[in-house]
Amino acid sequence: MQDTRRRILDSLADGPVSGPAMADELGISRAAVWKHVEALREAGFEIESRGDGYLLVGVPEFGGAAVEYGLDAPFEIEYHDSIGSTNDRARELADAGEADIAVLADEQSGARGRLDRAWSSPSGGIWLSPVCRPDVPPAHAPIYTLAAAVATTEALSTVGVDAGIKWPNDVLVDGRKLVGILTEMEGEADRVSWIVVGIGINANVDAETVPETATTIREQVGDVNRAALTRTLLERFDGLRSDPESVLPAWRAASVTLDRRVRVETGSGEIVGRAVDVEFPGTLVVETERGKERVSAGDCEHLRPT
Repeated sequence: MQDTRRRILDSLADGPVSGPAMADELGISRAAVWKHVEALREAGFEIESRGDGYLLVGVPEFGGAAVEYGLDAPFEIEYHDSIGSTNDRARELADAGEADIAVLADEQSGARGRLDRAWSSPSGGIWLSPVCRPDVPPAHAPIYTLAAAVATTEALSTVGVDAGIKWPNDVLVDGRKLVGILTEMEGEADRVSWIVVGIGINANVDAETVPETATTIREQVGDVNRAALTRTLLERFDGLRSDPESVLPAWRAASVTLDRRVRVETGSGEIVGRAVDVEFPGTLVVETERGKERVSAGDCEHLRPT
């Protein structure tokens, strides 16, 4: 959102403000104030014109402007009512040199998860892909997946959803998947060029529209304010990416994988044992009959206790 429009909204939220007063405050013409107000109306903000000036009486339920309004994180939002994949679009923006931009959509028509698995993305969800350009080596990229999972579980807690993290990239409620995370990266041997963290939340959607192994926020607690939830998620993610050392303790506290028997399918075989820890930047430590084994990537299945 343009800084001028953000400042106009801040002024209008405090009460009626006349066009001339805003023009003087912002250092722009009265005609420019009117154009900005009209643009905000087109974006879904309800702004009344009264005898004593303009007054903000309503904000849009969802969309780029709705999320950016009040957002305390340095992300610009590119919003789409429908898109094939927010990750695909975010990669295009990253390749074009963009940073700190988050692609957001109401629905996706061609989304995918890990290993190119299909991912249901109906209207009413939160399909979000922030673009980051961290000054880190490629080996550190997995910490961004963990940060996104922590940020999401903490944001969900603010709307009454008690979720946990299943290694490496799922957020579950009572064993059913509520959120999927897909991190993609491009870089050289010693540095990352960009990281895209795709976060898909089954938000205000019916349970019948997602697989039986999944759940939705609507099923758990009813519909929520998606714009507010997205803001909270982005703000928490921004804080965690700025402080990587804080990610692992928060991840451990939210984990539903640690201290459980697991089976992890890796490219070189199967590892079965008890998950005992996660190490930077996201390596799962499994206690097996052969001793501790460390897994940096794989499909993890929770097993019943023996």
